[in-house]
Amino acid sequence: MITQEKIQKTIQNLPDNPEIELVIEKLILHDKIEQGIKDVNEGNVFSGEEVREKLGKWLKYQNTF
Repeated sequence: MITQEKIQKTIQNLPDNPEIELVIEKLILHDKIEQGIKDVNEGNVFSGEEVREKLGKWLKYQNTF
């Protein structure tokens, strides 16, 4: 979860009078980056081989339509 301090820094780096959509997009982006870093640090990631295997299965499934 993104901290209040990081939210404030994100908002401070925006242009004056930004559209609310831009603010929301930036906050979501920062939250996803934080979650990704946390996942990597906790080992919650797929190896390259696992990704190739899953992608191969998905592509085979997509080609059946």
